Amino acid sequence: MATDLTTPAPSRLDVAPIQRRTVRLLFLTQIIGGIGVTIGISVGALLAARVAGTALAGVAQSAGVVGAALLAVPVTRIMAARGRRPGLVTAYLVGAVGGVLVVVSTVLHLVPLLFLGMLLFGGGTAANLQARYTAVDLAEPARRGRQLSLVVWATTIGAVAAPNFAALADATTRGWGLPALAGPFAFSAAAFVLAAAVLAVLLRPDPLLTARRLAAESPADPGAAPGSSARRRGGMVAAWGTVRDRPAARLGIAAVAVGHLVMVAVMSMTPVRLGESHSDADVLRVVGIVLSLHIAGMYALSPLVGWLTDRLGRRPVILGGVALLLAACAVAGTAGHHTPLLSVGLALLGLGWSGTMVAGSTLLSESVPTADRPGVQGLSDLVMGLAGAGAAAASGFVMRAAGYPTLTLLAAIAVVPLVALALRPAPVGAPEELGRPADGVPVKLRRPSDDLRDKEE
Repeated sequence: MATDLTTPAPSRLDVAPIQRRTVRLLFLTQIIGGIGVTIGISVGALLAARVAGTALAGVAQSAGVVGAALLAVPVTRIMAARGRRPGLVTAYLVGAVGGVLVVVSTVLHLVPLLFLGMLLFGGGTAANLQARYTAVDLAEPARRGRQLSLVVWATTIGAVAAPNFAALADATTRGWGLPALAGPFAFSAAAFVLAAAVLAVLLRPDPLLTARRLAAESPADPGAAPGSSARRRGGMVAAWGTVRDRPAARLGIAAVAVGHLVMVAVMSMTPVRLGESHSDADVLRVVGIVLSLHIAGMYALSPLVGWLTDRLGRRPVILGGVALLLAACAVAGTAGHHTPLLSVGLALLGLGWSGTMVAGSTLLSESVPTADRPGVQGLSDLVMGLAGAGAAAASGFVMRAAGYPTLTLLAAIAVVPLVALALRPAPVGAPEELGRPADGVPVKLRRPSDDLRDKEE
Protein backbone atom coordinates (compact mmCIF):
# COMPACT_ATOMS: atom_id res chain seq x y z
CA MET A 1 0.00 0.00 0.00
CA ALA A 2 2.86 2.34 0.82
CA THR A 3 4.07 2.03 -2.73
CA ASP A 4 0.81 3.41 -4.10
CA LEU A 5 0.73 6.34 -1.67
CA THR A 6 4.31 7.46 -2.18
CA THR A 7 4.65 6.92 -5.93
CA PRO A 8 4.23 10.19 -7.85
CA ALA A 9 1.08 10.43 -9.90
CA PRO A 10 1.72 9.50 -13.53
CA SER A 11 1.11 12.00 -16.26
CA ARG A 12 -1.75 11.56 -18.71
CA LEU A 13 0.70 10.10 -21.22
CA ASP A 14 1.85 7.48 -18.68
CA VAL A 15 -1.67 6.22 -18.02
CA ALA A 16 -2.04 4.25 -21.28
CA PRO A 17 0.52 1.51 -20.48
CA ILE A 18 -0.80 1.24 -16.91
CA GLN A 19 -4.33 0.78 -18.25
CA ARG A 20 -3.25 -1.84 -20.80
CA ARG A 21 -1.45 -3.82 -18.10
CA THR A 22 -4.42 -3.50 -15.74
CA VAL A 23 -6.94 -4.78 -18.30
CA ARG A 24 -4.69 -7.72 -19.22
CA LEU A 25 -4.28 -8.63 -15.57
CA LEU A 26 -8.02 -8.35 -14.92
CA PHE A 27 -8.70 -10.47 -18.01
CA LEU A 28 -6.48 -13.23 -16.58
CA THR A 29 -7.91 -13.11 -13.08
CA GLN A 30 -11.47 -13.04 -14.43
CA ILE A 31 -10.77 -16.36 -16.15
CA ILE A 32 -9.37 -17.83 -12.93
CA GLY A 33 -12.11 -16.35 -10.77
CA GLY A 34 -14.79 -17.30 -13.30
CA ILE A 35 -13.67 -20.92 -13.15
CA GLY A 36 -13.73 -20.74 -9.36
CA VAL A 37 -17.28 -19.38 -9.26
CA THR A 38 -18.78 -21.59 -11.95
CA ILE A 39 -17.11 -24.82 -10.86
CA GLY A 40 -18.83 -24.47 -7.48
CA ILE A 41 -22.18 -23.26 -8.80
CA SER A 42 -22.34 -26.11 -11.30
CA VAL A 43 -22.60 -28.68 -8.47
CA GLY A 44 -23.94 -26.43 -5.70
CA ALA A 45 -27.59 -27.46 -5.93
CA LEU A 46 -26.73 -31.17 -6.07
CA LEU A 47 -24.37 -30.87 -3.10
CA ALA A 48 -26.91 -28.88 -1.08
CA ALA A 49 -29.59 -31.47 -1.83
CA ARG A 50 -27.39 -34.21 -0.42
CA VAL A 51 -26.42 -32.30 2.72
CA ALA A 52 -29.59 -30.29 3.48
CA GLY A 53 -32.27 -32.05 1.45
CA THR A 54 -33.98 -31.16 -1.80
CA ALA A 55 -36.33 -28.63 -0.19
CA LEU A 56 -33.40 -26.46 0.98
CA ALA A 57 -31.21 -26.90 -2.10
CA GLY A 58 -32.56 -23.77 -3.79
CA VAL A 59 -32.16 -21.75 -0.60
CA ALA A 60 -28.52 -22.78 -0.37
CA GLN A 61 -27.94 -21.66 -3.94
CA SER A 62 -29.65 -18.35 -3.21
CA ALA A 63 -27.33 -17.85 -0.24
CA GLY A 64 -24.43 -17.47 -2.67
CA VAL A 65 -26.33 -14.79 -4.63
CA VAL A 66 -27.27 -12.90 -1.47
CA GLY A 67 -23.72 -13.24 -0.17
CA ALA A 68 -22.31 -11.64 -3.32
CA ALA A 69 -24.74 -8.73 -2.95
CA LEU A 70 -24.08 -8.16 0.75
CA LEU A 71 -20.32 -8.55 0.47
CA ALA A 72 -20.27 -5.74 -2.10
CA VAL A 73 -20.79 -3.32 0.81
CA PRO A 74 -17.64 -4.06 2.87
CA VAL A 75 -15.57 -4.73 -0.25
CA THR A 76 -16.33 -1.32 -1.73
CA ARG A 77 -15.67 0.30 1.66
CA ILE A 78 -12.18 -1.20 1.54
CA MET A 79 -11.75 0.07 -2.01
CA ALA A 80 -12.90 3.56 -1.07
CA ALA A 81 -10.38 3.70 1.77
CA ARG A 82 -7.42 1.78 0.34
CA GLY A 83 -7.88 1.14 -3.38
CA ARG A 84 -9.04 -1.58 -5.75
CA ARG A 85 -6.29 -4.11 -4.99
CA PRO A 86 -7.07 -4.67 -1.27
CA GLY A 87 -10.80 -4.84 -2.01
CA LEU A 88 -10.50 -7.43 -4.79
CA VAL A 89 -8.00 -9.52 -2.81
CA THR A 90 -10.27 -9.49 0.25
CA ALA A 91 -13.31 -10.54 -1.80
CA TYR A 92 -11.50 -13.48 -3.37
CA LEU A 93 -10.09 -14.63 -0.01
CA VAL A 94 -13.56 -14.48 1.57
CA GLY A 95 -14.81 -16.61 -1.33
CA ALA A 96 -11.98 -19.08 -0.69
CA VAL A 97 -12.95 -19.34 2.99
CA GLY A 98 -16.52 -20.00 1.89
CA GLY A 99 -15.40 -22.80 -0.40
CA VAL A 100 -13.44 -24.43 2.42
CA LEU A 101 -16.44 -24.20 4.76
CA VAL A 102 -18.66 -25.87 2.15
CA VAL A 103 -16.18 -28.76 1.94
CA VAL A 104 -16.05 -29.06 5.74
CA SER A 105 -19.86 -28.95 5.98
CA THR A 106 -20.06 -31.81 3.48
CA VAL A 107 -17.58 -33.91 5.42
CA LEU A 108 -19.29 -33.25 8.78
CA HIS A 109 -22.82 -33.04 7.34
CA LEU A 110 -23.48 -29.69 9.06
CA VAL A 111 -26.32 -27.80 7.37
CA PRO A 112 -25.77 -24.39 9.10
CA LEU A 113 -22.10 -24.47 8.10
CA LEU A 114 -23.14 -25.20 4.51
CA PHE A 115 -25.30 -22.08 4.40
CA LEU A 116 -22.54 -19.95 5.93
CA GLY A 117 -20.05 -21.36 3.42
CA MET A 118 -22.34 -20.63 0.48
CA LEU A 119 -22.92 -17.10 1.78
CA LEU A 120 -19.17 -16.41 1.96
CA PHE A 121 -18.60 -18.20 -1.36
CA GLY A 122 -20.38 -15.21 -2.91
CA GLY A 123 -17.16 -13.27 -2.34
CA GLY A 124 -15.82 -14.74 -5.56
CA THR A 125 -18.79 -13.37 -7.48
CA ALA A 126 -18.44 -10.00 -5.73
CA ALA A 127 -14.80 -9.80 -6.85
CA ASN A 128 -15.66 -10.71 -10.44
CA LEU A 129 -18.37 -8.04 -10.54
CA GLN A 130 -16.13 -5.32 -9.09
CA ALA A 131 -13.39 -6.15 -11.59
CA ARG A 132 -15.47 -4.65 -14.41
CA TYR A 133 -15.41 -1.28 -12.64
CA THR A 134 -11.67 -1.55 -12.03
CA ALA A 135 -11.23 -1.76 -15.80
CA VAL A 136 -12.61 1.75 -16.36
CA ASP A 137 -10.79 3.67 -13.61
CA LEU A 138 -8.03 4.77 -16.00
CA ALA A 139 -9.73 4.14 -19.36
CA GLU A 140 -10.10 6.91 -21.89
CA PRO A 141 -13.72 8.12 -21.76
CA ALA A 142 -14.26 7.20 -25.41
CA ARG A 143 -13.10 3.62 -24.73
CA ARG A 144 -14.68 2.89 -21.38
CA GLY A 145 -17.40 0.65 -22.76
CA ARG A 146 -14.90 -1.52 -24.61
CA GLN A 147 -12.51 -1.80 -21.67
CA LEU A 148 -15.32 -2.84 -19.32
CA SER A 149 -16.77 -5.29 -21.83
CA LEU A 150 -13.42 -7.07 -22.32
CA VAL A 151 -13.31 -7.92 -18.63
CA VAL A 152 -16.93 -9.10 -18.76
CA TRP A 153 -16.12 -11.20 -21.82
CA ALA A 154 -13.30 -12.98 -19.99
CA THR A 155 -15.96 -14.58 -17.79
CA THR A 156 -17.07 -16.57 -20.85
CA ILE A 157 -13.85 -18.60 -20.82
CA GLY A 158 -14.25 -19.51 -17.17
CA ALA A 159 -17.94 -20.34 -17.56
CA VAL A 160 -17.28 -22.65 -20.50
CA ALA A 161 -14.25 -24.38 -18.98
CA ALA A 162 -15.58 -24.83 -15.45
CA PRO A 163 -18.01 -27.75 -15.99
CA ASN A 164 -15.14 -29.85 -17.34
CA PHE A 165 -13.00 -28.95 -14.30
CA ALA A 166 -15.88 -29.92 -11.98
CA ALA A 167 -15.79 -33.54 -13.09
CA LEU A 168 -11.98 -33.64 -12.83
CA ALA A 169 -12.02 -32.03 -9.38
CA ASP A 170 -14.61 -34.46 -8.09
CA ALA A 171 -12.73 -37.49 -9.39
CA THR A 172 -9.41 -36.22 -8.01
CA THR A 173 -10.60 -35.37 -4.50
CA ARG A 174 -12.51 -38.60 -4.05
CA GLY A 175 -9.10 -40.23 -4.06
CA TRP A 176 -8.17 -37.94 -1.16
CA GLY A 177 -11.12 -39.18 0.86
CA LEU A 178 -13.49 -36.24 0.32
CA PRO A 179 -17.21 -36.97 -0.21
CA ALA A 180 -18.74 -36.81 -3.67
CA LEU A 181 -19.31 -33.27 -5.02
CA ALA A 182 -17.11 -31.64 -2.35
CA GLY A 183 -14.04 -31.57 -4.59
CA PRO A 184 -15.24 -28.79 -6.94
CA PHE A 185 -15.54 -26.39 -3.99
CA ALA A 186 -12.00 -27.26 -2.88
CA PHE A 187 -10.79 -26.40 -6.39
CA SER A 188 -12.89 -23.20 -6.29
CA ALA A 189 -11.14 -22.15 -3.08
CA ALA A 190 -7.75 -22.79 -4.70
CA ALA A 191 -8.74 -20.74 -7.77
CA PHE A 192 -9.83 -17.80 -5.58
CA VAL A 193 -6.55 -17.90 -3.64
CA LEU A 194 -4.60 -17.91 -6.91
CA ALA A 195 -6.56 -14.93 -8.27
CA ALA A 196 -6.04 -13.05 -4.99
CA ALA A 197 -2.29 -13.74 -5.06
CA VAL A 198 -1.92 -12.57 -8.66
CA LEU A 199 -3.76 -9.32 -7.94
CA ALA A 200 -1.90 -8.69 -4.69
CA VAL A 201 1.45 -8.95 -6.43
CA LEU A 202 0.79 -7.45 -9.86
CA LEU A 203 -2.04 -4.88 -9.61
CA ARG A 204 0.37 -1.99 -9.08
CA PRO A 205 -0.05 0.93 -9.23
CA ASP A 206 -3.58 0.71 -7.97
CA PRO A 207 -5.85 2.05 -10.76
CA LEU A 208 -8.39 3.74 -8.45
CA LEU A 209 -5.74 5.52 -6.38
CA THR A 210 -4.01 6.61 -9.58
CA ALA A 211 -7.29 7.92 -10.99
CA ARG A 212 -7.88 9.88 -7.80
CA ARG A 213 -4.48 11.53 -8.03
CA LEU A 214 -5.14 12.51 -11.63
CA ALA A 215 -8.60 13.82 -10.74
CA ALA A 216 -7.15 15.85 -7.86
CA GLU A 217 -4.88 17.60 -10.36
CA SER A 218 -7.95 18.76 -12.31
CA PRO A 219 -9.45 21.94 -10.84
CA ALA A 220 -12.82 20.97 -12.31
CA ASP A 221 -12.96 17.66 -10.45
CA PRO A 222 -15.90 17.52 -8.05
CA GLY A 223 -14.28 14.48 -6.47
CA ALA A 224 -11.64 16.72 -4.97
CA ALA A 225 -14.19 19.17 -3.63
CA PRO A 226 -14.77 19.59 0.10
CA GLY A 227 -17.00 16.90 1.54
CA SER A 228 -16.17 14.18 -0.96
CA SER A 229 -13.88 12.38 1.50
CA ALA A 230 -16.75 12.36 3.97
CA ARG A 231 -18.98 10.74 1.37
CA ARG A 232 -16.33 8.07 0.82
CA ARG A 233 -16.69 7.10 4.49
CA GLY A 234 -20.47 7.38 4.49
CA GLY A 235 -21.37 3.96 3.10
CA MET A 236 -24.48 3.07 1.16
CA VAL A 237 -26.60 5.96 2.46
CA ALA A 238 -24.09 8.51 1.19
CA ALA A 239 -23.74 6.56 -2.08
CA TRP A 240 -27.47 6.80 -2.59
CA GLY A 241 -27.26 10.54 -1.95
CA THR A 242 -24.68 10.80 -4.73
CA VAL A 243 -26.85 8.77 -7.12
CA ARG A 244 -30.03 10.65 -6.23
CA ASP A 245 -28.50 13.93 -7.38
CA ARG A 246 -27.46 12.53 -10.79
CA PRO A 247 -30.10 11.30 -13.28
CA ALA A 248 -27.50 9.48 -15.39
CA ALA A 249 -26.27 7.55 -12.34
CA ARG A 250 -29.86 6.58 -11.49
CA LEU A 251 -30.33 5.32 -15.03
CA GLY A 252 -27.10 3.31 -14.81
CA ILE A 253 -28.12 1.56 -11.59
CA ALA A 254 -31.66 0.96 -12.89
CA ALA A 255 -30.38 -0.53 -16.16
CA VAL A 256 -28.07 -2.98 -14.38
CA ALA A 257 -30.66 -4.00 -11.75
CA VAL A 258 -33.70 -4.32 -14.03
CA GLY A 259 -31.78 -6.17 -16.73
CA HIS A 260 -30.50 -8.62 -14.12
CA LEU A 261 -33.96 -9.05 -12.56
CA VAL A 262 -35.59 -9.91 -15.89
CA MET A 263 -32.78 -12.25 -16.88
CA VAL A 264 -32.80 -14.20 -13.60
CA ALA A 265 -36.60 -14.43 -13.41
CA VAL A 266 -36.96 -15.99 -16.86
CA MET A 267 -33.73 -18.01 -16.90
CA SER A 268 -34.23 -19.66 -13.51
CA MET A 269 -37.59 -21.19 -14.49
CA THR A 270 -36.67 -22.23 -18.05
CA PRO A 271 -35.20 -25.59 -16.93
CA VAL A 272 -38.49 -26.28 -15.12
CA ARG A 273 -40.36 -25.41 -18.31
CA LEU A 274 -38.15 -27.79 -20.29
CA GLY A 275 -38.73 -30.49 -17.70
CA GLU A 276 -42.44 -30.40 -18.47
CA SER A 277 -41.88 -31.77 -21.96
CA HIS A 278 -38.72 -33.89 -21.68
CA SER A 279 -38.00 -37.11 -19.86
CA ASP A 280 -35.66 -37.25 -16.88
CA ALA A 281 -33.07 -39.01 -19.03
CA ASP A 282 -33.16 -36.29 -21.68
CA VAL A 283 -33.83 -33.08 -19.78
CA LEU A 284 -30.30 -32.47 -18.46
CA ARG A 285 -28.84 -32.62 -21.96
CA VAL A 286 -31.48 -30.22 -23.32
CA VAL A 287 -31.11 -27.82 -20.40
CA GLY A 288 -27.35 -27.82 -20.90
CA ILE A 289 -27.70 -26.82 -24.55
CA VAL A 290 -30.29 -24.11 -23.89
CA LEU A 291 -28.35 -22.57 -21.00
CA SER A 292 -25.12 -22.70 -23.00
CA LEU A 293 -26.78 -20.56 -25.68
CA HIS A 294 -28.01 -18.24 -22.94
CA ILE A 295 -24.52 -17.86 -21.44
CA ALA A 296 -23.11 -17.24 -24.92
CA GLY A 297 -25.64 -14.44 -25.35
CA MET A 298 -24.61 -12.93 -22.01
CA TYR A 299 -20.86 -12.89 -22.54
CA ALA A 300 -19.67 -13.91 -25.99
CA LEU A 301 -20.68 -10.68 -27.75
CA SER A 302 -19.89 -8.30 -24.89
CA PRO A 303 -16.90 -6.75 -26.76
CA LEU A 304 -19.30 -5.82 -29.57
CA VAL A 305 -21.73 -4.41 -27.01
CA GLY A 306 -18.89 -2.37 -25.49
CA TRP A 307 -17.90 -1.03 -28.91
CA LEU A 308 -21.50 -0.02 -29.60
CA THR A 309 -21.67 1.63 -26.17
CA ASP A 310 -18.73 3.85 -27.10
CA ARG A 311 -19.86 4.51 -30.67
CA LEU A 312 -23.61 5.00 -30.25
CA GLY A 313 -23.79 6.15 -26.64
CA ARG A 314 -24.86 4.66 -23.33
CA ARG A 315 -28.60 5.38 -23.51
CA PRO A 316 -29.16 3.91 -27.01
CA VAL A 317 -27.44 0.66 -26.02
CA ILE A 318 -29.48 0.48 -22.80
CA LEU A 319 -32.65 0.90 -24.85
CA GLY A 320 -31.39 -1.70 -27.31
CA GLY A 321 -30.82 -4.09 -24.42
CA VAL A 322 -34.37 -3.43 -23.19
CA ALA A 323 -35.74 -4.17 -26.67
CA LEU A 324 -33.89 -7.50 -26.68
CA LEU A 325 -35.22 -8.36 -23.22
CA LEU A 326 -38.77 -7.67 -24.40
CA ALA A 327 -38.21 -9.78 -27.52
CA ALA A 328 -36.82 -12.57 -25.35
CA CYS A 329 -39.88 -12.53 -23.09
CA ALA A 330 -42.18 -12.55 -26.14
CA VAL A 331 -40.38 -15.45 -27.85
CA ALA A 332 -39.94 -17.57 -24.71
CA GLY A 333 -43.44 -16.85 -23.43
CA THR A 334 -45.13 -17.89 -26.67
CA ALA A 335 -42.81 -20.82 -27.49
CA GLY A 336 -44.92 -23.38 -25.65
CA HIS A 337 -42.81 -26.53 -25.39
CA HIS A 338 -40.93 -25.84 -28.62
CA THR A 339 -37.31 -26.19 -27.50
CA PRO A 340 -35.66 -24.38 -30.46
CA LEU A 341 -37.84 -21.29 -29.83
CA LEU A 342 -37.05 -21.41 -26.12
CA SER A 343 -33.36 -21.53 -27.06
CA VAL A 344 -33.76 -18.43 -29.21
CA GLY A 345 -35.58 -16.69 -26.39
CA LEU A 346 -32.86 -17.49 -23.87
CA ALA A 347 -30.11 -16.34 -26.27
CA LEU A 348 -31.95 -13.02 -26.76
CA LEU A 349 -32.33 -12.79 -22.98
CA GLY A 350 -28.57 -13.07 -22.58
CA LEU A 351 -27.94 -10.41 -25.24
CA GLY A 352 -30.38 -8.03 -23.58
CA TRP A 353 -28.69 -8.54 -20.23
CA SER A 354 -25.32 -7.80 -21.82
CA GLY A 355 -26.60 -4.50 -23.24
CA THR A 356 -28.03 -3.26 -19.97
CA MET A 357 -25.06 -4.49 -17.93
CA VAL A 358 -22.23 -3.08 -20.07
CA ALA A 359 -23.87 0.24 -20.98
CA GLY A 360 -25.43 0.71 -17.54
CA SER A 361 -22.16 0.00 -15.70
CA THR A 362 -20.24 2.35 -18.00
CA LEU A 363 -22.78 5.15 -17.59
CA LEU A 364 -22.84 4.74 -13.82
CA SER A 365 -19.05 4.86 -13.48
CA GLU A 366 -18.61 8.05 -15.48
CA SER A 367 -21.63 9.81 -13.96
CA VAL A 368 -20.21 10.22 -10.45
CA PRO A 369 -17.03 11.88 -9.14
CA THR A 370 -13.93 9.70 -8.97
CA ALA A 371 -13.89 9.89 -5.17
CA ASP A 372 -17.41 8.47 -4.90
CA ARG A 373 -17.18 5.66 -7.44
CA PRO A 374 -16.46 2.67 -5.14
CA GLY A 375 -19.43 3.36 -2.88
CA VAL A 376 -21.80 3.98 -5.78
CA GLN A 377 -20.58 0.89 -7.62
CA GLY A 378 -21.02 -1.17 -4.47
CA LEU A 379 -24.56 0.16 -4.15
CA SER A 380 -25.24 -0.89 -7.74
CA ASP A 381 -23.98 -4.44 -7.15
CA LEU A 382 -26.00 -4.65 -3.93
CA VAL A 383 -29.20 -3.57 -5.68
CA MET A 384 -28.49 -5.88 -8.63
CA GLY A 385 -27.82 -8.87 -6.38
CA LEU A 386 -30.91 -8.36 -4.27
CA ALA A 387 -33.02 -7.84 -7.40
CA GLY A 388 -31.73 -11.12 -8.83
CA ALA A 389 -32.27 -13.00 -5.57
CA GLY A 390 -35.80 -11.63 -5.26
CA ALA A 391 -36.58 -12.51 -8.85
CA ALA A 392 -35.29 -16.06 -8.39
CA ALA A 393 -37.39 -16.54 -5.26
CA ALA A 394 -40.58 -15.02 -6.73
CA SER A 395 -40.32 -16.76 -10.10
CA GLY A 396 -40.97 -20.17 -8.59
CA PHE A 397 -44.20 -19.01 -6.96
CA VAL A 398 -45.36 -17.31 -10.18
CA MET A 399 -44.50 -20.39 -12.22
CA ARG A 400 -46.46 -22.66 -9.92
CA ALA A 401 -49.45 -20.33 -9.60
CA ALA A 402 -49.82 -18.95 -13.13
CA GLY A 403 -47.37 -20.69 -15.45
CA TYR A 404 -44.33 -19.79 -17.52
CA PRO A 405 -46.08 -17.47 -20.05
CA THR A 406 -47.37 -15.31 -17.20
CA LEU A 407 -43.90 -15.20 -15.70
CA THR A 408 -42.43 -13.87 -18.95
CA LEU A 409 -45.25 -11.31 -19.23
CA LEU A 410 -44.56 -9.98 -15.73
CA ALA A 411 -40.84 -9.87 -16.52
CA ALA A 412 -41.58 -7.79 -19.63
CA ILE A 413 -43.75 -5.39 -17.62
CA ALA A 414 -40.87 -4.92 -15.15
CA VAL A 415 -38.81 -3.07 -17.79
CA VAL A 416 -41.43 -0.35 -18.37
CA PRO A 417 -40.07 2.00 -15.65
CA LEU A 418 -36.57 1.58 -17.09
CA VAL A 419 -37.80 2.60 -20.54
CA ALA A 420 -39.43 5.71 -19.07
CA LEU A 421 -36.22 6.60 -17.23
CA ALA A 422 -34.03 6.05 -20.30
CA LEU A 423 -36.26 8.19 -22.53
CA ARG A 424 -36.21 11.17 -20.18
CA PRO A 425 -33.98 13.88 -21.67
CA ALA A 426 -30.75 14.59 -19.83
CA PRO A 427 -30.79 17.89 -17.88
CA VAL A 428 -29.19 20.80 -19.71
CA GLY A 429 -25.55 21.03 -18.69
CA ALA A 430 -25.34 17.45 -17.43
CA PRO A 431 -21.88 15.85 -17.87
CA GLU A 432 -23.19 13.17 -20.23
CA GLU A 433 -24.79 15.85 -22.44
CA LEU A 434 -21.60 17.90 -22.58
CA GLY A 435 -19.52 14.88 -23.56
CA ARG A 436 -17.58 14.58 -20.33
CA PRO A 437 -17.83 12.38 -17.22
CA ALA A 438 -18.69 13.74 -13.80
CA ASP A 439 -15.08 14.32 -12.78
CA GLY A 440 -14.72 17.03 -15.40
CA VAL A 441 -12.19 15.25 -17.64
CA PRO A 442 -13.09 15.97 -21.28
CA VAL A 443 -14.15 13.05 -23.44
CA LYS A 444 -11.91 12.41 -26.38
CA LEU A 445 -14.31 12.45 -29.32
CA ARG A 446 -13.83 9.91 -32.08
CA ARG A 447 -12.61 11.01 -35.48
CA PRO A 448 -12.15 9.01 -38.70
CA SER A 449 -8.39 9.14 -38.15
CA ASP A 450 -8.89 7.36 -34.81
CA ASP A 451 -10.58 4.44 -36.57
CA LEU A 452 -7.71 4.21 -39.04
CA ARG A 453 -5.26 4.20 -36.18
CA ASP A 454 -7.21 1.43 -34.40
CA LYS A 455 -7.13 -0.72 -37.53
CA GLU A 456 -3.38 -0.20 -37.85
CA GLU A 457 -2.90 -1.26 -34.22
